[in-house]
Amino acid sequence: MENEKHQTGKKHLQKYRKHLKKKITFGITITILLIISFTISVAYGSVNIPIIDTIYTLLGYPVNEMFHNIIWNIRLPQAITAFIAGAGLGIAGTVMQNVLRNPLGAPYTLGISHAAAFGAATAIMIFGVGQVELPISGRYAQALSAFIMSLLTAAIIVAIAKYKNATPATMVLTGIALGSLFSAGLSVFQYIADDEELASIVYWTFGDVGRTSWNEVTIIAIGTAIPALYFITKAYDYNILNAGDETAKSLGVNAERLRMEGMFFASLVTAVAVAFVGIIGFVGLVVPHIVRRVIGTDERFLIPYSMIGGGLLVLISDIVARNMIEMVTLPVGILTAFIGAPLFIYLVLVGRENW
Repeated sequence: MENEKHQTGKKHLQKYRKHLKKKITFGITITILLIISFTISVAYGSVNIPIIDTIYTLLGYPVNEMFHNIIWNIRLPQAITAFIAGAGLGIAGTVMQNVLRNPLGAPYTLGISHAAAFGAATAIMIFGVGQVELPISGRYAQALSAFIMSLLTAAIIVAIAKYKNATPATMVLTGIALGSLFSAGLSVFQYIADDEELASIVYWTFGDVGRTSWNEVTIIAIGTAIPALYFITKAYDYNILNAGDETAKSLGVNAERLRMEGMFFASLVTAVAVAFVGIIGFVGLVVPHIVRRVIGTDERFLIPYSMIGGGLLVLISDIVARNMIEMVTLPVGILTAFIGAPLFIYLVLVGRENW
């Protein structure tokens, strides 16, 4: 009997080590891919810079002044923005799917991205910042309006859950309804806008990581890093939450508080990202499912890997968007939709057992 228990325990330990090795290998792989993609993103565009010259310039040894200006003033802020925005959306989708216990939980499906679009359109139409090439003050006014509307929508969803004792499914349905409402409002603005205002609204809704300066990159980085640190420190609690509210309560985890805090910080990181880069759909929906399918549901790995995966997806989309058509730079939001939609359909067809 003791020998059988020993053999069983040994098998379980071997299985755990194998699974842990798989998780670590996956993390190393996507990190290497991220580094490669980041370097390619900085090197290639309308002006192609040799990889070795790019590396020297990034290390502080510029080969020539033109390469230095292109990399440090244009390419590097764009690449960092792409990574941070994708990482923020990836981690927001992961947490929303956990706290809502719904595979469709994501900033896009909950209406938060639509609320940001409506907020930006409101600034364009009402506050007179309706130019495609906005001055600094106009960009910040537009971003602030989008940010406020995103958080307001998240607050409505959380308030309904808290004061009406709503279920996670109710929160999802509320988000979908609010998303439809804001989409209707956006359509009204587009219908009554003049040519310049309409161009500005459409340009914003496409999602573009190339519109940020170093100051805006700093704001996005801070607004993403703080919620990310919170989520990583709470990863064990989110694992417990997967087992159900009763189990969480028995283990000393306040499930309701954890769910409310998770929704708030996920909405915050989403609002920061979309306020400055516009709508980038499907990242928060698809990336957590891809990562979960490979490594399982352990939030200690799922949360950081979804960050890396989200940043990787947006970086790759941005590279393709800038190099797919000669002399034309497509908005990255279009590419994430093209990539994300087929991936999600595939996951729906073959990945339901991991939901």
